[in-house]
Amino acid sequence: MEQHYKLFRVRELADNDEEFIATLAEAFLEEVPVDADRLKKAVAEGDYYNAYQAAHKMKPTIDLFELGVLDILIEVQDWGKFEKTDLDITSQLNTVITAVDNAVAEIKSDFNL
Repeated sequence: MEQHYKLFRVRELADNDEEFIATLAEAFLEEVPVDADRLKKAVAEGDYYNAYQAAHKMKPTIDLFELGVLDILIEVQDWGKFEKTDLDITSQLNTVITAVDNAVAEIKSDFNL
């Protein structure tokens, strides 16, 4: 439990209300994988605007669940925001996607979702 994500800030936000914590975990599972897929597609297609939008939308949740890749996600976001055509962002994207995939699997297991 909590190897690929941390609940400290979630628990603080939820005032240790286990039902609310579970609701936040469900929201993570509903939103973050969709946004991650959108981000992957946007980067693959060189769609800077949608890469920026997807990464920007993911930031608060990635931060709240402390996946440990916020700075890297910001690099991907900035790649899109500033249209850094001279930068290969694939490695950073893969790091973010791996962190998201690991957290998704662990949260599903930990919360029986």
